[in-house]
Amino acid sequence: MELYKQVSYKASMLVTRKYSTSFSSSIHLFAADLRPHIYAIYALVRIADEIVDSYDGPDRLTLLNHLERQTLTAIGSGYSTNPIVHAFALTAREFSIDNELITPFFESMRMDITPRVFDQKLYEAYIYGSAEVVGLMCLKVFTNDQQLYRKFKKGAGKLGAAYQKINFLRDIAADAEGLGRWYFPLSSFASFDETAKNAIIRDIEKDLASAAKAIAQLPDTSRRAVMLSHRYYEQLLQKIKSTPAAQLRHRRIRINNLRKSLLFAQTYLDRQHHA
Repeated sequence: MELYKQVSYKASMLVTRKYSTSFSSSIHLFAADLRPHIYAIYALVRIADEIVDSYDGPDRLTLLNHLERQTLTAIGSGYSTNPIVHAFALTAREFSIDNELITPFFESMRMDITPRVFDQKLYEAYIYGSAEVVGLMCLKVFTNDQQLYRKFKKGAGKLGAAYQKINFLRDIAADAEGLGRWYFPLSSFASFDETAKNAIIRDIEKDLASAAKAIAQLPDTSRRAVMLSHRYYEQLLQKIKSTPAAQLRHRRIRINNLRKSLLFAQTYLDRQHHA
């Protein structure tokens, strides 16, 4: 079983590194004993995303529901023949990640099965399930303490929400034209303009500011890694802010590899300075 456990966590690491170089970089700043668990959370989330975003078969909902059942069953038994699910289940059992966070995540993923326009209520529910709960799962790992978890819960939720909203902004063309999704309730893809963009950005800036207060108080084992991801998304938001709305409707905004490397170095040196 130990060998299978190791293989499962390595599989989760591979999925994470292949799908997100930026997130993988920040994971390097976590304490070594935390990294496998963050990989496990990200990998399961990524597999669910893959079902609803990339796979175009008629059985997407069936596959997503099956993944949810597999996950919950594995948490109960401590075992799955799917290595990604197995790693997540072990992490969930160790850090008390339960249905309170897992169920909303899969509910949000199901919202993506059918193209829709989101009103405010659906938007908030989707943000919570697709992003805030993922931040809270990670917070369970960061703290492994109920008192600390409650202390940082609001900030972790705000951070997840900010990241998701920034992703929505930079992916609006692919989401709207490619997948038939429009998440923001204050406008439509056709009417998206500077006014709408700036209103969304103000909302995101509030989330990032709220999250920053919590990040500064996180344990040393996780603070620098989370700070790096926060800095990365701040930079991404600044690029979006300086890009006209009309251009956002046609191209995806990115941070180049050099800038990513500089952010990593800056945050790593901060870590060394405070060590």
